[in-house]
Amino acid sequence: MSSLQSPTVPLPDSPPRDWRTPLELGLLAAIWGASFLFMRVAADDFGAVALVELRLALGAVVLLPFLWHQRAAFPRRLWARLALIGAINSALPFLLFAWAAQRAPAGISAISNAMTVLFAALMGFLFFGERIGWRRSVALLAGFAGVVVLATGKDAGMGVGMAVLAGASASLLYGLGVNLVRHRLAGLPAAALAAATLGCSALLLLPLAIARWPAQPVPLLSWASATALGVLCSGIAYVIYYRLIARVGASRAATVTYLVPLTGVGWAWLLLGEPLTWSMAIAGTIILASVAFSQR
Repeated sequence: MSSLQSPTVPLPDSPPRDWRTPLELGLLAAIWGASFLFMRVAADDFGAVALVELRLALGAVVLLPFLWHQRAAFPRRLWARLALIGAINSALPFLLFAWAAQRAPAGISAISNAMTVLFAALMGFLFFGERIGWRRSVALLAGFAGVVVLATGKDAGMGVGMAVLAGASASLLYGLGVNLVRHRLAGLPAAALAAATLGCSALLLLPLAIARWPAQPVPLLSWASATALGVLCSGIAYVIYYRLIARVGASRAATVTYLVPLTGVGWAWLLLGEPLTWSMAIAGTIILASVAFSQR
């Protein structure tokens, strides 16, 4: 950020151009898009629960230095709330997406994930007294139509309806989680907060993960995918995201939402040979257009 002492500093809604911003936006979209690829590769070998446990634990470890540095901001009385919000905003959505990865192409979940922005507006309206407005109401209806198109499509003879439902439910939980963080955990340092919620979620899920740990040896490729999912997609990606927020603001950083479905589908096509079907293309266009419309 430019020095506040400079007389030529632009207003907050017009941040200076920085070559790092488009580079980091593209990198973040590529990383988060790849998360659906990694889940698709590793979910069958690990199972949803064990895979998500690894993702949560590794992500928390990467972000732990931020939490340690800001530990004074996290009193003991706060940890029950952190655990609850972590379950809503991390553990349950991750489990739903991992479950979907066992049943449908990676691009299906990547497209479903784009509904998070619209669901955040809906949850804010239903539970936190926020106005939704006609624009977002129309966008929600259009987004739901896109989900229906996606759920009723076929890919290589495989019905994807339940996977779409799981992905949409995960996005709904993300939307609720965003509002809970905004209204119940406001003012806490973001990277440390991510470490705390991921760590709490990993501890909550640990007994079930031990019980559901795969009995057969897991291939090296699945181990590599699970490690990348935790370290890269749930640890390093958060660091990049918070750097973007600090530089250009939350609303501009959130434009990565438009890119993740594209990179998710692209990775799945390039590395897994998953086709882009007409239902995916139409649904993705409808959902992304509705998100863009809701955000003007």
